[in-house]
Amino acid sequence: MTPASKLPGYSTGEVARMLGLTEGRIRGWVSAGFVDPRRGPRGELSFSFQDLVVLKAARGLDDAEISPQKVRRALDGLREQLPAGRSLATVSIGAEGAQVVVREGGEAWEPDSGQRVIDFEVAELAEQAAPLAAATLAKAGSIDGMMAEDWFELGCDLEATSIDEAIVAYQRVLELEADHAEAHLNLGRLLHEAGAIDDAERHYRAASDANPDDATAAFNLGVALQDLGREGEAVDAYARAITTDPSYADAYFNLADLYERLGKQAMAIQNLKIYRTLTRG
Repeated sequence: MTPASKLPGYSTGEVARMLGLTEGRIRGWVSAGFVDPRRGPRGELSFSFQDLVVLKAARGLDDAEISPQKVRRALDGLREQLPAGRSLATVSIGAEGAQVVVREGGEAWEPDSGQRVIDFEVAELAEQAAPLAAATLAKAGSIDGMMAEDWFELGCDLEATSIDEAIVAYQRVLELEADHAEAHLNLGRLLHEAGAIDDAERHYRAASDANPDDATAAFNLGVALQDLGREGEAVDAYARAITTDPSYADAYFNLADLYERLGKQAMAIQNLKIYRTLTRG
């Protein structure tokens, strides 16, 4: 089990009602290692939103009479595929046999995918969890000793249910730890999506300064600068993303677009060729 945490999560009873399971079945899956929830202050199980996603997948596999050993392997794979440190609301999860497939956006399956053991949009689960997520944030505000990482984890969960409340959680992270790179990055993304591009740029820059090896922070900064019409600075940001991660295909694509706008055709063609090489197949 993970160490005790100050962060309030979903109780066993709440999870059981949302997923249509018995509390005994959930505890059995915890004992079997299907999911590893936190422990609350009194030792009670406290589930995160990501735990809910894994448990819903476990139910689909178990109902299809997949063996416990295969379920465990499939869920281990699922946890590795779920995007870390950001919203799960755009994720689709499906499976063929005991193979879990995760997709972001669009359909989870092609027409010839075969048997669908599980197939669900995480956004559906987020809608169910939304009222409880709001209550979680309210409880968190009254708990002494909440650490920056507790607030960050809560922010990631809330992204799937309430963007405004996720923003509040990330702001609390930064009150406690001003150079928390991941919180700056996630907060910048949410503000960017909301149209607050100047604020987003500030947080992307803070994320990049706090973690110069984060190619995503540099790339997102480039997008914000491009949206603000500061194309020369955007070129520098994309170049920094590529220096950090030479396989960052989208940075080459955006650079190609920028160079074309700037009339630098040779540079545009060079970056587009690299993009095509990286994304071939």
